[in-house]
Amino acid sequence: MRITFLGTGTSHGIPVLGCSCPVCTSEDVRNVRYRSSILVESDGVSVVVDTGYEFRLSGIRAGLRKVDAVLYTHSHSDHIMGLDDLRVFTRDRRLPVFGNARTIADIKEKFPYAFRHYDGNYGLPLLDACVLENYRTFSVGSLEVLPVPVSHGCMEILGYRFSNFAYVTDVSCIGDESYEALKGVDVLVLGALRKRPHATHFSFDQAMEAFLRIGAGRCYFTHVNHETSYEEINRLYGRFGIQSAYDNLVLEV
Repeated sequence: MRITFLGTGTSHGIPVLGCSCPVCTSEDVRNVRYRSSILVESDGVSVVVDTGYEFRLSGIRAGLRKVDAVLYTHSHSDHIMGLDDLRVFTRDRRLPVFGNARTIADIKEKFPYAFRHYDGNYGLPLLDACVLENYRTFSVGSLEVLPVPVSHGCMEILGYRFSNFAYVTDVSCIGDESYEALKGVDVLVLGALRKRPHATHFSFDQAMEAFLRIGAGRCYFTHVNHETSYEEINRLYGRFGIQSAYDNLVLEV
């Protein structure tokens, strides 16, 4: 399984508009972070998780040529607003998009034209909405996926487990059943916003505690804001088996 990080930043992205902090002005390209998203490829199947504002740019950068499905963690703008750019992948077929009931309802409200049926193709995205059930495995081709519910503040969102890899972003709390569902993964990606606590996101230390409880072999922080550099995260947490993800990082799992 091949994982490409299309984006690893928080809702502002990095550099933050109008900011001149050391991270936003860094010359290290690993501190340039588009909004968070990944590409999962396995046995000829290509699945994208979330389509943020820079989805087109991140796809070009990663050489994206094929998408078989899109999985949505939740419906906040930084995770869905690149949806219209999926139209290049629906010229001759409809594309399934997956999420929980609330996410699908919100996306259909924001992009109603993408889910209608037309006589002919008018250059619009042609999408089929698929509502997921918590902890019920589904398949995209040969790729099996387990939706794992977690909390993002007061909102229930989805993380996704792909065999021995799991992606859980924008998380502030993981329940006992979801911890059990994530155990046994080799590689874990966790949303970790910053050092300081936040009402709707794990801090770095909270993400580290979750990683240790899950017992994965290694962990990558994503959805990182501009208060901490790539190098500093690795310096603080590398000894625990944690690294900062960065845009266009590729993992073989």
